[in-house]
Amino acid sequence: MRKPILPWLGLTAIWLITDQFSKLWVQSALVLGESVSIASFFNFVHVMNPGAAFSFLASQSGWQRHFLAILATVAALVILYLMRQSSHRRLSMFSLSSVLAGALGNLIDRLAHGAVIDFLDFYYQNYHFPAFNVADIAISLGAAGLILDELFFRKNQTNPPRIAFIR
Repeated sequence: MRKPILPWLGLTAIWLITDQFSKLWVQSALVLGESVSIASFFNFVHVMNPGAAFSFLASQSGWQRHFLAILATVAALVILYLMRQSSHRRLSMFSLSSVLAGALGNLIDRLAHGAVIDFLDFYYQNYHFPAFNVADIAISLGAAGLILDELFFRKNQTNPPRIAFIR
């Protein structure tokens, strides 16, 4: 039985608002390239990532901005479809809502700035994990939730939702 997805879109909105306000704060508090040490393993930084995760495609000539924006838009539409199909599954809905928020948060950055604003910099000695943002956290939590849902909670379901054009 399908349930309304509006409450889950509310969760998407909370993630998205948190992401965008945190990025606005970074833009107002730090100049581009600035780093502020918070702990022996963490900095706030202000960097722009024109690529995807882990700066994949960042060194390209600019075509990646449009490609990644289109990819995020298509992903958002597919996620909305999957949300309609999975509305009775709480972990799936939490996960899909989170991934949707992350995709939209980074899409907004690409459209507004041509790159994604990253500001969370964790490191150990001289090794720095790539800087990331709240949208990336939402995507990561959502992806982990989808994996857990598939591995542990979907076994009893005989007809999982399908995308119409994939058979």
